[in-house]
Order: sequence, then structure tokens, then C-alpha cells
Amino acid sequence: MTQLPDTLSTPYHRAYHCFTVAAANCVFLLIIAGALVTSNDAGLSVPDWPTSFGSLYRIPPLVGGVQFEHIHRMIAEFIGLLTIGVAVWTQKVDQRRWMRILGWSALGTVIAQGMLGGLTVLFYLPPAISTAHATLGQTFFCIMVSIAFFTSKSWVQEPTPMAIQEARPRLTTLSLLTLTFVWLQLIMGAAFRHSGIRLLPHIIGACVVFCMVNWLTISTLKRHRETPQLAAPAAVLLALLYLQIALGLASYVTRVLWSQPASMPLATMVISTVAHVACGALLLVTTVVLTIQIHRYGAPDYLAEAATQLPPSGSAVSA
Repeated sequence: MTQLPDTLSTPYHRAYHCFTVAAANCVFLLIIAGALVTSNDAGLSVPDWPTSFGSLYRIPPLVGGVQFEHIHRMIAEFIGLLTIGVAVWTQKVDQRRWMRILGWSALGTVIAQGMLGGLTVLFYLPPAISTAHATLGQTFFCIMVSIAFFTSKSWVQEPTPMAIQEARPRLTTLSLLTLTFVWLQLIMGAAFRHSGIRLLPHIIGACVVFCMVNWLTISTLKRHRETPQLAAPAAVLLALLYLQIALGLASYVTRVLWSQPASMPLATMVISTVAHVACGALLLVTTVVLTIQIHRYGAPDYLAEAATQLPPSGSAVSA
């Protein structure tokens, strides 16, 4: 049997993979918890950091905005512990050097995210720091999902080389451009939510992302409809795009039009804006997954190298 090189394969560990999947799902819950804090104007409900009302361990009365802010902190602390577990476990079981680096990168990112969260409290929610906090949180989510994806059984087993369509524009280039615009749009959305910019740049960015995602997904489905590794994330991404547009319109109506005369955030505004943020996170991470898959299946050099390393038909690749 042929052992694939370190850059291509590593033993599959089910428990390790399940742990990374659970950690990534918890990060998604953290994004929702953070959106609840912002939507309920609860960012300064707990006025100190790193303590909560002077204590590191005592749970304050969970009333008003305190319930959103303190629960957000508790989830963040739990995810910090999970990320330590992911980073250490990656060093123990993963043979790929780049994955070990990615594991430490996840840990460094969550530490930086926690510090930015503390600075938003200490400096009374400055738009620049709050926007950076929201952006880094979504980036951290992408890193954790990528780790879970790279540890999956479908990833560590080599794909069968396939015919690559070299039509223009190349999907590898188009996917990177689309991912860049989606990430920039995320920054503008966070800046608008934290009163850093006006609505117009966010709307313009939404139009650009709408065009780019449609271009990428339709091109992918046309060229690789019979390849589930590419067609499935492309179809999901397209569905998320239209859902995100609908949620964006709902957020505008409830936040800008309906909530202006209200003395406190309306439930409809909170629900629509939190859903908009959550769907945006899923849109971003699905774009990341599709980009990864396009680069994996659409890189002729990679496939040529993998083909030379694969065992003859009928035999298995050793773990």
C-alpha cells in the first residue's frame, strides 16, 4: 500500500473530528449570542471586564441586558476552553504541518477576540473596536469550520482525479474574489450595526455580493453539476444568498423604519437582525467551504500529484 505524503493525508480520527464539529457549532451559537447583545443594546450592561460586577466567577442577577451580555461572556469563555482543546488535540493527532499551524491560529484568534471584546467595554463601545470584534468573530468561525472540514473523513480520503473545465473565468479566481467581497460586506454590515458608517455603503456592498455569489454559484453548477462536492455547497450558498437578502430587507424595515420612535428595541427588530447576522455567518462560511472545494478539485497540479500517489484500483489507501 502507498502512504500519501504529509501534505495530502493524515489518519482519520472520528472523536477528534466530532470534537471540532461541536466546537464550530458552539462558535455559531456565540455569534448569535453576540448579535443578541448588540440588538438589545446590552453591550454595557456589565460595566467591567474581565470581571462581571467585580467577580470572576459569581453569576450576577440575569435581568434586563445583563442576561444577554453575561451569557455571551460565559459562552465565550467556554469556547475559549474548547479552542484550547482543538489546538492541543490537533498537535497530538494531525500529521499535517499546516493543520497544526491552523490549530494554533484558531487559539490566537480567540484570544484576540476576547481582548477586543474587553476593549469594547472598557472604551464604551467605540465603533472601530466593536466592528473589529464582530469581524474577527466571523473570521474565527470560518477558521473553526475549516478545521472541522479538514478533519472530516471525506477530506482525509483522497478524491478521485476528475476532468477540470478550464473555461473563463477560472472558478478558483472567481471563488477567491467572491469570498473577498463577502468578507468585506461583513465588515460593512458590522460597521453599520455599530454606527460606524451609514447604510448606503452596506447596500452597495450587498449589490456587489449579490452579483458575485450568483456568478460563482451559477458557473459552478453549470460546469460541475454532476460533482456533489462542488454542486452541493454552491446550491446551499445560492439559497442562503436569497434568504440573506430577505432578512436584510426585514432588518431594514424593523430597525430603521419601525424602531425609530420606540424607546427600546422591538422584538421584531431583534429577531430579524439576529437572523440576518446568523445567516450572514452561514453565507460567509459556505463561501469558504465552496472556495476550498473548488481549489481542491480545480487544481490540476494537486490532482496530478494525488493521482501519482494513489494505489492501484481495488486497493485501499492506508491511514
